[in-house]
Amino acid sequence: MLTATDRYIARLIAVPLASTLVISAMLLVLEKMLRLFDFVAAQGGPVSVVWRMLANMLPEYLALGIPIGLMLGILLGLRRLALSSELDVLRGVGISPARMMRVPYMYAAGLALINLAIVGFIQPYSRYAYEGLQYELRSGALGASIKIGEFANIGKGMTLRIEESFDSGRDLRGIFVRVEQDQDQSLAVTAARGTFLRTDDPDTIILRLSDGVLVQRSAKLASPRILSFSGHDLPIDLPKIESFRNRGGADRELTLPELVRVGAAVETAPKTRNEVLANMNFRLVEVAMMFLLPLAALAFAIPPKRSTSALGVFLSIIFIVTYHKINQYAEGLGESGKVNPFIALWVPFLLFAGLIFWMYHVAAHRPGGQPIGALEAVFAKTSKWLGKWARLGRQKMRHAL
Repeated sequence: MLTATDRYIARLIAVPLASTLVISAMLLVLEKMLRLFDFVAAQGGPVSVVWRMLANMLPEYLALGIPIGLMLGILLGLRRLALSSELDVLRGVGISPARMMRVPYMYAAGLALINLAIVGFIQPYSRYAYEGLQYELRSGALGASIKIGEFANIGKGMTLRIEESFDSGRDLRGIFVRVEQDQDQSLAVTAARGTFLRTDDPDTIILRLSDGVLVQRSAKLASPRILSFSGHDLPIDLPKIESFRNRGGADRELTLPELVRVGAAVETAPKTRNEVLANMNFRLVEVAMMFLLPLAALAFAIPPKRSTSALGVFLSIIFIVTYHKINQYAEGLGESGKVNPFIALWVPFLLFAGLIFWMYHVAAHRPGGQPIGALEAVFAKTSKWLGKWARLGRQKMRHAL
């Protein structure tokens, strides 16, 4: 049962944890959103597909944001206790650092299970859906729009150009269409206005034209036939689009049980086995590290006495990002076969785990222990030097004026 102290620590951690998780995920989404808008615009697709692609990328961003949110949430909560001297009071009344880790580890266990579900089961399906949307966008299966003012090939032997578009593409102006019916016969149409209409056949649409001229050329005709019309329906046969491949074309699209099954199969090629095992171990070490983040957060959270330095917050972010990048590099080594995937991923984990346990031991069991004390001293001296340099610069500017 949670005590009043546990509930107090839980409240201190909850707000920064939720806020940092949302902020980190949103920053990743915004960065990706700009690139997706450029990609969709270049392919001439509808804007709505951007939101569908972002929704499928959200599990991947949550898998990155959850460890960051967990680390910073615990760190900022414990840092508040340290700055208000409540941490010293808790130690004074007999609550050890290990006892204080109860609530942080409840958060860590819950979020680790969520992250395991995301990277192990949800993310593979969302990644496959994302790749499917990219394929459909490139192939035109999403109803890619025609770029205004440019010639576009649609259907078999058909070229279309539109000068202007209004009402979200429902009202087209200045239309030119050329249809190559066969080697000896072609059709050219110009119209003032037009619109696309659906038919019962999903492979055919109607281009309804108004106020135009139709020119038909044929080897059987002595001269082109020219007809004026107030309304004309031009059927357009849409190109056949191949269906997207089955899920599993990449190791990131396989769930954890599927990775185990493929990696253990005798018929699996050595290169594929290395890729599968490297990706599986990459996912596992990322989740396993979450159980060590509360210990690291405690070590980074405690600033020197009579100091409000935020160096620990900065270093904690660098710590998580560095570990993630090392894992990505190790995954590449495992996939290439240069290093056994298990060794490539778990050796860095053990090294970081040893560093975290040492930092926690110094912070929790040594009186006045500061695992980042040397860096704090360098940071303090650098801050003083920069402050002095800035003051001298301002004084010189005032004298010059």
